[in-house]
Amino acid sequence: MWFKKSTLYVCLLTGSAMALAMAGKSSGQNTSTATEAPSGFDNQPNGLTDAATFTMDRGKFEETEAIGDGLGPIYNAQSCRECHQNPVTGAGSQVKELRAGHQDPHGNFVAATATLADGTVTIANRSLINQRAVCPAIDTITVNGQQQAFNFPQTQGQERISTAETIRAFRMSLNIIGDGFIESIADQALLDLASSQCTRSNGAICGEAVHVPVLEASGGLAVGRFGWKDQHASLLSFSSDAYLNEMGISNRLPPNNVDVTRICDVVPDPNDNTADSEGLNDIDHFARFMRATKVPPRDTALATSSDGVAGATLFHNVGCDFCHVSSITTAPTGSAVAAGAFIVPDSLGNKIIHPYSDFLLHNVGTGDGIVQTGGQETAQKMRTPPLWGVRTRTELLHDGRSSTFYDTIQRHRGEAQPVTNNFNNLSTTQQNQLITFLRSL
Repeated sequence: MWFKKSTLYVCLLTGSAMALAMAGKSSGQNTSTATEAPSGFDNQPNGLTDAATFTMDRGKFEETEAIGDGLGPIYNAQSCRECHQNPVTGAGSQVKELRAGHQDPHGNFVAATATLADGTVTIANRSLINQRAVCPAIDTITVNGQQQAFNFPQTQGQERISTAETIRAFRMSLNIIGDGFIESIADQALLDLASSQCTRSNGAICGEAVHVPVLEASGGLAVGRFGWKDQHASLLSFSSDAYLNEMGISNRLPPNNVDVTRICDVVPDPNDNTADSEGLNDIDHFARFMRATKVPPRDTALATSSDGVAGATLFHNVGCDFCHVSSITTAPTGSAVAAGAFIVPDSLGNKIIHPYSDFLLHNVGTGDGIVQTGGQETAQKMRTPPLWGVRTRTELLHDGRSSTFYDTIQRHRGEAQPVTNNFNNLSTTQQNQLITFLRSL
């Protein structure tokens, strides 16, 4: 351990408070004028759009895709809602995806080589392994308003990996409501959080911020904040990536404008190529829907109960909020984020949110060995998961292998070991109070 217990309490308390202060200061606003972000599982917008527009965008997010729309040939879901739906559209779910790969002789992660069509078709460098396929099948489909035959009765489209891919891991689908506020956090706020953590813990807790491409900003980079490995910094990039890799629907943004494979594919690329009366494609509607959602609400009965209040204090005292940061203020209205691709609107700007995350990558002993962004040193690191809305989940952490909050805390090692030790030094009553607090989020 890097501190004696009494010193650790003081350091974590001080470090958390300073990190929170730094988050507000670094995003450039006077926090005394900031207002709370609206919350609710109520299918209502946060003010970015009117109710009719929000409902229309949500309908696009919920829309079931068919082969004629470009679904597949390999995919995980037929709509965005399938993976983001508990308890309302956009919230989390217990849907898992499979990722895989192996280590080379030097110990570096190499994404898997997947095969289709009984091994005759290969897809290299693919860590995401889709679990559904559109063929073998015979069907009549509609493409661009015209009926045509879909006739692949003997083609095995299922994506498979060999025993050579020894790294295999499940990833839980994440909540995306409230993500517009996360997108609106200034890069510098996250960079300052990483710096303050490392300084105040004498290098024991050092969240890593990774700069990732913003697909809609040619050559632009920004601090990643979405996905278990901080793969994306903007919701439009996230929408584009998910549309291709989770549903197989190619779209206008690179590198997602061409399908992963053409086997059993009958719809020309890009599949999402029809603009509506607003000049928007599906990915634009997905992004606008997410930006317009409210943040997940608290269970106010539990939050205000004596155990919930005591648990919130304990959560802070043992150091959980060193990484699970309780409050962050978004950038001021008019700020450019996502490498300049998104201008923070009034509905998202200068808003106080309570995500209980620093959105940084950490090694807390639960890493899956997979590299997506940030280089090989991130193989065992995962993004600090936001805890807002965690009360709606029964499978916890990135892999869903923990089913109770107690077990989840016990799996925290590595950088989080001192905090886990602090939790274990609490009395049973105090531990239950802290867990009651978690159940209120």
